[in-house]
Amino acid sequence: MTVEKNEEFEGEVLSLGTEGEGIVKFEGTTAFVPFCLKGERVRARALKCKDNIAYCKVVEIISKSPFRVVPPCPVFGKCGGCDLQHMAYCAQLDFKRDAVKSALKKIGGIDFAVSPTVPCDSEYRYRNKAVIPIGADMSGETVLGFYAPRSHRIVPVDDCLIQSEDIKNVIICVKNFSKIQNLKGYDGLSGQGDLKNIAVREIGGNYIFALVATRPIDLSALEKELKKYFKSFTLLLNVNPSRGNSVFSDDWHIYCGKGVFEAEECGVFFGAGANTFIQVNDGVRRKLYNFVLGEAKGLGVVALDLYSGGGLLTAMLAGVCEKAYGIEIVSEASARADEIARRNDLTDKMFNICGKVEEELPAILKKTEGKGRLIVSDPPRKGMERSAVRAISASEAEKVILISCNPSTLARDMGLLCGTLKERDNGELIKCGDRDGAYEVTSVTPFDMFPQTRHVETVAVLKRR
Repeated sequence: MTVEKNEEFEGEVLSLGTEGEGIVKFEGTTAFVPFCLKGERVRARALKCKDNIAYCKVVEIISKSPFRVVPPCPVFGKCGGCDLQHMAYCAQLDFKRDAVKSALKKIGGIDFAVSPTVPCDSEYRYRNKAVIPIGADMSGETVLGFYAPRSHRIVPVDDCLIQSEDIKNVIICVKNFSKIQNLKGYDGLSGQGDLKNIAVREIGGNYIFALVATRPIDLSALEKELKKYFKSFTLLLNVNPSRGNSVFSDDWHIYCGKGVFEAEECGVFFGAGANTFIQVNDGVRRKLYNFVLGEAKGLGVVALDLYSGGGLLTAMLAGVCEKAYGIEIVSEASARADEIARRNDLTDKMFNICGKVEEELPAILKKTEGKGRLIVSDPPRKGMERSAVRAISASEAEKVILISCNPSTLARDMGLLCGTLKERDNGELIKCGDRDGAYEVTSVTPFDMFPQTRHVETVAVLKRR
C-alpha cells in the first residue's frame, strides 16, 4: 500500500535529504517533505506520487525539533533562494558535514571522517553579489525579486537577508527608474518587456551595477537614482534580447565609471567586473584560500590550478610555490588572470593558459616533468571530465586539492582518484572494495560559503600513495 496524491498522513522525519527536505517513511512510501527537521513528527500532504516515492507539502508540525527557529524572511518557502532558515545555524553546519560524508560514501565508496564545517562569521548579509530578475505583476507594475523553486515565476521582494543591507536601495532605484522612463519588466513567456535583470557586486565598498535590458536604453535616470544612495559605483548596460536562460550577452556598454574596481585578497591585487567569477562570500573565501595556501606552503613544488577562473588563487599559489600554471576556458577570465600577473609582478612565476583543462593539462604535465607538483582543481558543479581525472591520476603530483560546490561530483572524482570507483570500457562507474588508486584522502573540510541554503563548498586533500 502506498500514499496517493492529495492524501494526508502523519510520520516522523527520520533523516534529511540532499536538499534539506525531511524524509518520512509511511506505509511503504518514502516521502520527501520540505522545511522539516530530523526527529519532528509532521502531517504532510502528497503533491506528486510515483511508485513508492511521494513529494509532499508540510501541513502541520506536530512535535517540533529543538533546532527549529522562526525564519526571519517573509518570503521564506516561497522564494527559491534559501532552504534552511527554519534550522538553527549549528544544525545547518552539522547537516552540511553529514551531506558531504554521505555523498562520499554512497557515490564514491569512501568512508572518511569529514571535519566539522567551517562556519561563516555572519549567518545573514554575507553575499557580495546578487542578480535580481525584473518582471511585472498582474497589473503590469514592475517588480524585482527572486524565482520561486523550480520555476521562472518571480516572487517580489523589497529586501534579501543574505545580501548586504544596500540591496534594498538598489531595488528602490530600479523601480523608480522604470517609472520615470516608463519601462516594463520582462515577461519570459511572451518575450515582452524592457528590463530583465539588475546585477550588483560590492568590492571593497565600491559597487558595480549592470542592468540587463532587451534593447539599448538611456541610463541617465538610473545613474541619478543610484547617486542618492551610493558614492562610488560604475554602471553598465548589457543588451540581451535572447529568450534563453543566460543572464548576460556579449553586448556590454559602460555607462559611467571604468566598469571594474580593484581589490586586494591575501596580498594579491586584482580587478573585477560584473561578470568576473569571485566567490560570493568574502569572509569564507578568505578562510578557504588560507586553508589551501597552508597545504601548499613549504612543498617547493610547481602548482597547477585547474579551472582557475580570474586567476586569484593562481596568483596566491605563485607566491608560495616555485611557479603556478592556471588553466581556464573563459577567455575574459583568463585575460583577467594575465592582468593579475602583471599587476603583482608575477609574470615570471604565474602562467595562464586559456583552454579546456582536459586538453591543456597533459602538455603542462609534460612541461613540468621531473618537478614536484601540486594540483588544485576547482571545477564547475558538473565536476571534472574523466580524461582530466585520468591525467591527474597519472601525474604523480605529490598532493591534489579538490575544491567543489557539489558533494556528488566531488565524491565521484575522489572515488576515481582513490580507486574506490572503477570506470568500465563503456564509461559506467562501479564501486569496488579496493583502494588501489593513485591517491588517498588526508582531509575533507566543508566550508559554509552559503548559510541558510543547502549548498556547501568542500576542500578535499589527497596525497600520492
